[in-house]
Formats: sequence, structure tokens, C-alpha cells
Amino acid sequence: MDINVFYGILIPFLGTSAGAACVFFMKKNLNEQIQRALTGFAAGVMVAASIWSLLIPAIEQSSGLGKLSFVPAAVGFWIGVLFLLLLDHMIPHLHQNSNKAEGPKSKLQRTTMLVIAVTLHNIPEGMAVGVVYAGYLTGHAQITIMGAMALSIGIAIQNFPEGAIISMPLRSEGMGKTKAFAGGVLSGIAEPIGAVLTILAAGLIVPALPYLLSFAAGAMLYVVVEELIPEMSVGEHSNIGTLFFAVGFSLMMILDVALG
Repeated sequence: MDINVFYGILIPFLGTSAGAACVFFMKKNLNEQIQRALTGFAAGVMVAASIWSLLIPAIEQSSGLGKLSFVPAAVGFWIGVLFLLLLDHMIPHLHQNSNKAEGPKSKLQRTTMLVIAVTLHNIPEGMAVGVVYAGYLTGHAQITIMGAMALSIGIAIQNFPEGAIISMPLRSEGMGKTKAFAGGVLSGIAEPIGAVLTILAAGLIVPALPYLLSFAAGAMLYVVVEELIPEMSVGEHSNIGTLFFAVGFSLMMILDVALG
């Protein structure tokens, strides 16, 4: 495997792990305003990545279809949305700041369901990284190594607060620091696994690449609208979440255009 691809897959996971390590340095749970700002930032990065790194390349790669070049992007997008909807209904999980678990009834601990919730929305991020590098490895002109790296860096930046957002509540639920850190790291492991599996299938997915790019976009946007936006806007002073959404969006847009 190309060493750049190896680093590209690892970067987002390192972002999650570094964020989870905050549990060793911070005594209290994250301040609500900070948590809201970080969630808004993560949402902004994911929306921009979905558009610039996934949907636009998907449409460009289907340019041979003429006016129907939107079809693979639209179809893949909807499959991604429905896939996450299915996972939401099939797997028990608990969102941040929520007392009611989603999915089928289970006897799992709150902490376990918190980790599952973050792991669930790391799946599309891992796929997004994997499919972009798969496109680069198969020689698609629209996907450069720097463009792929921009996506990795963007997702790593938004994974840092995610790591903290999962490990700090685990600590406040009574878990030891090392276990809380491990929980944060574990929630991010889905990303490199998803990325590697997608790349391994690269030889099979070349004709389906536009569908897979937009699949990852649909899945990521589902997570943003279903989970991150409600979390960043709940309660008073929700404008801080909106402002940081704009910061995350513009940063990812700049990264993608400047490095792509």
C-alpha cells in the first residue's frame, strides 16, 4: 500500500485518540458551551467534506452521462442515508445529552451505548476516507493525493473534539481514566477499519466509485442532521454552535480547495 495512503487512513484515527487523551489532563466534564461549539465545528467539517470531497467528485466522475451525471450521486446519496437510518433502528445506542436510548431495547450500560453511538457515525467517515483513497489509487484524475489528504486532515480535526466528547462523559459516569480513554479510542477504530475495507475492494468498485463517494456523503449528512445539529442547537445561546459550524465548514472548504 502507498505510504501516503497508510498515513491518510491513520490521521483521522490519531485525531480521535488525541481527543480521547484529554481525559488525562482535564478534571471536569467539558463545559456545555465548549461542547456545543465543538459539535457545531464537527458538523461544519462533515457538511463541507460531503460536498467538496465526495458529492462534487462523484458528479464529475459521471460527466460521461451528460445531463444525467447527477444520477449516480443522487442514488448513492440516498442509499447512504437509508443505510444509516437502518443502523439507527437496528443497533442500540445513546446520544450525548440524552437519557433515552435509541434502537432496540437492550440491557447495555449507558457508557457502552455512548461509545456505540459515536462508533456508528464514525463508519461513514471511515468509508469517506477509504473511498477517496480508493479513487486516488485507481488513478481517477479528479482525486489527487493532496485532495485525499485534505479530507483526512479535516476529519482528524473534527475527530479531536469527538474523542474528548466521548471520553470525558465516560469519566464522569464513573469510569477510570484509562478505561475512558480506551472507550474514546475504541469509538474511532471503525474509521481505519472502514477505510481499509473500502480500499481493499477498490479493484471491484471502480465503476461504482461515484455511487460509493455519494453513499459516504449521504451517510455523513444523515449523522449531521440527525445527531450533531440537534446537539449543537439545544437550549439557550445556540448561536455559538452555528458560528462554529461556519468555522468548520469554511476550514474544510479551504483545505479541500487549497490542497486539492
